[in-house]
Amino acid sequence: MPIPGPLSGILVLDLSRVLAGPYCTMVLADLGARVIKVEATGAGDDSRAYGPHINGKSAYFMSVNRGKESIALNLKAPSDRTIFERLLARADVVVENFRAGTMERLGYGFEALHPRFPKLIYAACSGFGHTGPLHERPAYDMVVQGMGGVMSLTGHPGGPPTRVGTSVGDIVAGLFTAIGVNGALYRRAVTGEGMKIDVAMLDCQVAILENALARYFATGEVPGPLGARHPTIAPFQCFTTKDGYIIIAAGNDQLFDKLCGALGAPALATDLRFQSNAARINNVAALTDEIEARLMSASAREWIARIEQAGVPCGPINNVEQVLAEPQVKARNMVVHTDDPVAGEVHMAGNPIKLSAYDDPSARPHAPELDEHRAAILRELGL
Repeated sequence: MPIPGPLSGILVLDLSRVLAGPYCTMVLADLGARVIKVEATGAGDDSRAYGPHINGKSAYFMSVNRGKESIALNLKAPSDRTIFERLLARADVVVENFRAGTMERLGYGFEALHPRFPKLIYAACSGFGHTGPLHERPAYDMVVQGMGGVMSLTGHPGGPPTRVGTSVGDIVAGLFTAIGVNGALYRRAVTGEGMKIDVAMLDCQVAILENALARYFATGEVPGPLGARHPTIAPFQCFTTKDGYIIIAAGNDQLFDKLCGALGAPALATDLRFQSNAARINNVAALTDEIEARLMSASAREWIARIEQAGVPCGPINNVEQVLAEPQVKARNMVVHTDDPVAGEVHMAGNPIKLSAYDDPSARPHAPELDEHRAAILRELGL
């Protein structure tokens, strides 16, 4: 059963696979929607084969498909098309992340479906969208990270191209698609009519370039990687201490004054090189040297305590194990578990959207086996 949420009563048919689409529908499921995952017959979602595996079941697949139902259909077979069309008649939303034109060739593109199912919301999440010269090209996360400029901003100056450490190409596209679905549901509540949502992974990478685009439009200069510092605010970066790294983010002159006090170096605040953010950016190398000369006298933990006490945002550089041990992460229920009949108890990231009207359970329904819910779904459809 879906968990209760603001989308309770909404039925989503999820034809997507791997990450962008499944991430979108996981968000919708976490908000209460019932999600039926329509998988290809045979192997199902490609990510079922991706490691690591727990008792033979993909941890990758489970991490983005919890709480969904599964039915395997061959959309070229007449009997399975009948089942799918019965589901379409009941569905509120269809989500797919095929290459543009795939659903049209099957006879299930938006233009074909909308006259038959006018309330149906059709969400397409693809590499390049359904228009433009590249619309028929396939894409994976790294392709759009590279094409969309994100990799050109990641890493250290002079270093090789560096992928962002998580699949932001897929995940951001999934999030934008979920936002589009919720907007379309609101519009349908007002007008009674469904619509098409066309989200391109490449578009989403352009949309999150934020400061880099602003700098390019303002100066005409092409931004590049800066390592672990902010391009237009200082001090706002990773610094070295006696035994490791910390982040200090002094986002204005008042915070810089407080930081100088915490460092035991109040004179830095009145140094002409550092008296304004613009001056600090122009002299960022000298500023880094001045700050790190003081930070080398104590440990990362000691400095975080001092700087926090002064009211300046700061923090450690956590690895994944340390993130999961953070009391704040635990308190926010950001690690949940499922009791999977194959893999046993499996832990995964929780839902970051906390809603005052609904519980945020720490136990979630398991990710389905391929075709696990076929019999129940057919009974529901009277087949």
